[in-house]
Amino acid sequence: MERIGDTLKEIWAYRMMVRSLVHKDLRGRYQASVLGFLWTFIVPLCQLLVYTVVFSVILRSQMEKFYLYLFVALIPWNFFSACLTTGSGCILYQGSLVNKIYFPREVVPIAYVTSAFVNMCYCGVVVFAVCLISGVRFTFAGLLCLPLVMLEQYMFVLGVTMITSSVNVYFRDLEHILTILSMAWMFMTPIMYDMSMVPEKLQPLFRLNPMTGYIMSYRDILYWGTVPDAGRLAISGAVGFLVMAAGFAVFGRLKRRFSEVM
Repeated sequence: MERIGDTLKEIWAYRMMVRSLVHKDLRGRYQASVLGFLWTFIVPLCQLLVYTVVFSVILRSQMEKFYLYLFVALIPWNFFSACLTTGSGCILYQGSLVNKIYFPREVVPIAYVTSAFVNMCYCGVVVFAVCLISGVRFTFAGLLCLPLVMLEQYMFVLGVTMITSSVNVYFRDLEHILTILSMAWMFMTPIMYDMSMVPEKLQPLFRLNPMTGYIMSYRDILYWGTVPDAGRLAISGAVGFLVMAAGFAVFGRLKRRFSEVM
């Protein structure tokens, strides 16, 4: 416990470095483009347009406002998917920085995940606007639960990124494996379908997927306009915390030889 406490204190001491890396990543996303930061809002709007055309005209879904049903799940999924795939290489991408100066190595994955999380929050502005236009009636209690769901997902994603980014330094094929895993994981998560469509005998297996809980909670708030199930929130929070703790433990053990391997 003392080592974990010391690590957290050291990370806090380098919080300005985290902020600087997050700012640099957000600025660098569209730096050379003409529209620049506007792409943060244009991309999700274009996604929404495509889904509306596909599922309203071509593949007609029986679910009301299926475009919105899909959209509110896809934005948090994109956050997770980006960190699962690209995030696994964040230590390698910052190799010159890691090898030249001293700082707590945890800063790199924390900055990457935080940058992706901030980008998701920006996209959330588009999600809220679409929800309002579509006539979703939010509940005050539901909206109060939204930051909690986001925090729970952030902890889970950070833990996963800590593990994958540290293992990827030693096993470079992992990044490619995770790209395939991400595609399979997406179809194991109720993003393009409702849990009621999953055979009853398989539903317990699907519910073991941590992303299922997060996606269902987002939908409860932003699509159904209700309060997420308290039991699901508690389980999702516990899973997020445990995965984050495991991520710090694995990262702390593997970071000792980063400079030797890279």
